Amino acid sequence: MSRTGLVIALAVGAIAGVIFGVWPELDLKLASPFFDSARGGFWRSYDPLYLRARDGAVWLITLVALPAVVAPIVKLFRPQRPMLIPGRAVLLILIPLALAPGVLANLGLKEHWGRPRPIDVTEFGGDEHFRPWWDPRGDCPKNCSFIAGEPAGAFWTLAPAAALPPQWRAAGYAAALIFGSAVGLQRMAAGAHFFSDVVFAGVFTFLVIWLTHGWLYRWRATRITDASVERLLERMPQPQRMR
Repeated sequence: MSRTGLVIALAVGAIAGVIFGVWPELDLKLASPFFDSARGGFWRSYDPLYLRARDGAVWLITLVALPAVVAPIVKLFRPQRPMLIPGRAVLLILIPLALAPGVLANLGLKEHWGRPRPIDVTEFGGDEHFRPWWDPRGDCPKNCSFIAGEPAGAFWTLAPAAALPPQWRAAGYAAALIFGSAVGLQRMAAGAHFFSDVVFAGVFTFLVIWLTHGWLYRWRATRITDASVERLLERMPQPQRMR
């Protein structure tokens, strides 16, 4: 999680923001190959193969997050033993998972940014008016298009990649970016999101991870260590004593 990564993410966000802000119709053009009126519109949204792939992506995200959930629970039951995963790595994995796809995407923007989904706009047979990414005044009442929630969850895998040993991080980052892009393409194919929704899901998620990583590892003022996380868990009431 270097400054180079931050510069790249900000550049991607700025370039995408300008291009899709000045020429918002590009979102419609990129969505149109997935629309087939003869087959019922965005037919992949109910295709069994697509549904299995979508479920598989959700399960993969769950499995990646599971060790970071289990480690502090085990520590609560066995406080004398060191954590299975370093304390800061647990926070690096769980905090962005809660903040990026959870709070920012699903509780925040998707509920208050009224951009309709592709499947709902008049250009693809819906009854809502298309809006560029920057305009929240759409017809969608809730669970809207901006930003893409499931791709945000997929791009979140950059966080556990950042917690890998140094020799594995580059491969982890590449796998996370491929996974996030694949889930984004999957959701575009279903008419659930525009291309710009996916791009900003990736950019915003990366920014949350970058800030969390800085707080835990790079900024001395925070003074957070793996040992301090473990001590905090050790001071918490043990579950067996709460009966």
